[in-house]
Amino acid sequence: MATLSPPRRRVRPAVRNALLGWSFILPNFIGFALLTLVPVVTLFYYAFTDWNIFGVAEWVGVANFEQMWHDDSFWTALWNTVVYTVFHIPLTMGAALGLALLLNRRLRGVAFFRTVAFFPYITSIVAIAQVWNMLFSPEFGPVNALLRALGVAHPPGWTVSSDWSMPAVIIVGTWREMGYYMLIFLAGLQTVPTQLYEAARIDGANAWQRFRAVTVPGLRPTTFFVTVMLTIGSFKVFDLILLLTNGGPGQSTLVLSQYIWQKGFLENQFGYASAISVVLFAICLLITAVQFAVNKRRAS
Repeated sequence: MATLSPPRRRVRPAVRNALLGWSFILPNFIGFALLTLVPVVTLFYYAFTDWNIFGVAEWVGVANFEQMWHDDSFWTALWNTVVYTVFHIPLTMGAALGLALLLNRRLRGVAFFRTVAFFPYITSIVAIAQVWNMLFSPEFGPVNALLRALGVAHPPGWTVSSDWSMPAVIIVGTWREMGYYMLIFLAGLQTVPTQLYEAARIDGANAWQRFRAVTVPGLRPTTFFVTVMLTIGSFKVFDLILLLTNGGPGQSTLVLSQYIWQKGFLENQFGYASAISVVLFAICLLITAVQFAVNKRRAS
């Protein structure tokens, strides 16, 4: 007599869907945990230690933060970071929005001009720094040659001047990033209903009135997103300044990210560098939380 095999247990649909979902999430989560989550957690630990890469971390409590309080270079880097952020955000947003409004039309070759505007964002930062350093050359650069032709007897020294190095960095940073945020504003403009513009025209609104009454409110979610991203990116600026001015002349363009890099990888003070990183993280978190709170209040 043939024996009957036991019936196979069927996996419930909910369990099967959960396993399927985790199979997609798990590879990315493992990469996030190993490359982001674990380093961030260890960063907070090393911020309270005296540690170099060749020794054992020694717990020192808040000594790193006390040292930071009396570190003039830290305060200079913080001030320079704030200055860069305060000027870089509105200039980049204004340029990006202006480009988006200009290129949000049915024009011949508009796709080409959008690509040209976006191209600096994907260009090698090394090439950008080299080209702009030549453009800003005090003696032979075309920027100062143009200023002399316009009648400026003593044009700025730009990247070799402690007074003009930060404006030079802000100009290059704005030029590099405005194309990326232009695309975001373009996406936001295309979500604004055209019926609102038609109704405004019927009511007799001119171009400025349509922009203020229709475009600006319609772009509020996009503007909020761009502001948050620009704020975080501005506080974390590193590669542009490192390659363009290397924090100089002197410390005129030294920012927090570069100071962290100097303390960690050049001076082998990873504990102190971790403490500065925690402060930078706290600043970004606080400002972002305030932005979310303000946006929520305006939306309600």
